[in-house]
Amino acid sequence: MTRVAVVGATGAVGRTMLALLRERDFPAEEIVAFATPRSEGIEVDGLTVRALTADQDLSGFDIALFSAGAGTSREWASKFVDAGATVIDNSSAFRGDPDVPLVVSEVNPHALERHRGLIANPNCSTMQMVVALAPIHRAVGIERLVVSTYQSVSGTGKAAVDELDNQARASLHGMEMPAPEIYPEPIAFNVIGAAGNFAEGDDHTDEERKMMFETRKILEDQSIGVAVTCVRVPVRVSHSESVNVQTREPISPEEVRELLSAAPGIALGELPTPLKATDRDEVFVGRIRRDESHPRAFSMWIVSDNLRKGAATNAVQIAELLVGARKAAEVA
Repeated sequence: MTRVAVVGATGAVGRTMLALLRERDFPAEEIVAFATPRSEGIEVDGLTVRALTADQDLSGFDIALFSAGAGTSREWASKFVDAGATVIDNSSAFRGDPDVPLVVSEVNPHALERHRGLIANPNCSTMQMVVALAPIHRAVGIERLVVSTYQSVSGTGKAAVDELDNQARASLHGMEMPAPEIYPEPIAFNVIGAAGNFAEGDDHTDEERKMMFETRKILEDQSIGVAVTCVRVPVRVSHSESVNVQTREPISPEEVRELLSAAPGIALGELPTPLKATDRDEVFVGRIRRDESHPRAFSMWIVSDNLRKGAATNAVQIAELLVGARKAAEVA
């Protein structure tokens, strides 16, 4: 059996990780929930949260699932690794490190073979897209992507969901909306054409930069052109994406549908929506159609629950792969 730590257990993704470990009947002898000292003693999914402090004993854990932000990951991930755990980190802290595998369970599980105790989970928008792109890239190669995301507010955290709800409630009751605190503009009944933050001197947001870099790293092809616009929309959960794919060899929409229908983790549908995708682990793909402006291009619409497959589900799936590999090694 396996002993598991969940760091950041009181956040939206951490809570989802705990729920998924239970739902998927993960073979854990013990699951320990960690968070900041201010959350110590809180009950989450039947577990009492422990404070992550300097005097905390980290020994004896086989796997540690992290979803507490990049700062916490940079401070604590190496400590768990040094104590003997394999860390699966959901933050942006290690995704760019060439020595840390960036893994999507259906796409590049082979990358786990080179981990040194630390594995990175991709950005949620990248995650759902590459699940749909990988079968196509393997079959005909991808030359260029043009992507527009429609990202839900839960990707920013619970405070952003509360901001959306409070602004919408006020507006629907004929009151003045509360001033935005999380986003630069009101999000209720609005669309903000730049999801993420701008680094000084950069006209792309960090969300856009993540998708560019991570897509190439996961698909193991630095030659893919990636143009991205990340947008925040007034949706609680589940990200949507419009993706135009230019391939190296011709492929028809019918052939794309055939490839995706046989691919793991994908649900084909005519018109996926965030409401249909929420609380589901699949990546929903629809509106696959020929791009009449280019002989080797097509467009599609991709929707997935950003808290589940976009974060927690993939982390748990990676943990399942690690346990499976360990059992196989023991049998051998």
